[in-house]
Amino acid sequence: MFFSIIIPIYNRPQEIDELLNSLSKQTYLQFEVLIIEDGSTNDAKAVVAKYESLLDVRYFEKANSGQGFARNYGFERARGDFFVIFDSDCLIPSDYLETVRDYLFEHNLDAYGGPDAAHDSFTPVQKAISYAMTSLFTTGGIRGNTKHIGQFHPRSFNMGVSREVFEKVGGYILTRLGEDIEYSIRIHENGFKIGLIPGAKVFHKRRTSFLQFYKQTHFFGRARINIYKHFPAELKLVHFFPAAFTCAVIFTLLMNCFYAPLAYVCNFIMLVYFMLIFFHSWQTNKSFKVAFLSIIASFIQLTAYGLGFMQDFIKRVVFKQ
Repeated sequence: MFFSIIIPIYNRPQEIDELLNSLSKQTYLQFEVLIIEDGSTNDAKAVVAKYESLLDVRYFEKANSGQGFARNYGFERARGDFFVIFDSDCLIPSDYLETVRDYLFEHNLDAYGGPDAAHDSFTPVQKAISYAMTSLFTTGGIRGNTKHIGQFHPRSFNMGVSREVFEKVGGYILTRLGEDIEYSIRIHENGFKIGLIPGAKVFHKRRTSFLQFYKQTHFFGRARINIYKHFPAELKLVHFFPAAFTCAVIFTLLMNCFYAPLAYVCNFIMLVYFMLIFFHSWQTNKSFKVAFLSIIASFIQLTAYGLGFMQDFIKRVVFKQ
């Protein structure tokens, strides 16, 4: 099996350097790498050139159109049997492609997704963000676990589709705001077999500060409503949890200002919840500091997603703008 690894980038030369370095250490060697520079002002041409003797790598520059359409650009130029999609802020374990190849042959999947995890080199903030995005105590459990609720939708930080899928389904029709979920749904609807490959993890750095993380998860909340506009049946009860949590936080603040008896109950519930996160993260990461930061990261993840979700729900669903 020959893989085509497709990576869109936008002003991320340092990230692509680290990603290509990890790909140069793969134990399975039948692959090419396509770097799609999507209208960057700080390009990675010189960085990619360093790896031309180590990898079968091709570099393309195009006008900015967003990550979904940049991936389509790569699909159209790929030579592989299977297209693998990574975000530029990922590090890839050396046995990743070997694990994927073996699993695909054994289970005959047409498309797949894999989980993410925190690398030892990540900062405490990055490890806390990774925890928030993979914890069962938030909405991120599927990214770090082998079980999931309902139909599995691969996410494009770690995703693969066969050439047959691309030739029948086409590429992305959205370039942002939930483009990977929309694509996964169309793959399902066309009768292809999709699965999670538990061993095909990547180390996803995500954002390096809580402010960046807030902006990212706020965007994710808005993206869920964008998916709903295309596929109404895909809006599940679990997707309302961050909005419900955000409302609970606001309610707790109001009770602390105006009605102390009920405030005690709300504060106790919040305390128990955050203590569960703290001790679970401590057990997972073996770090008191990361455990404490995980409380902050989880709070940001839920409230930012909840606010983004409510913003576009009111705007696009209630007022139909």
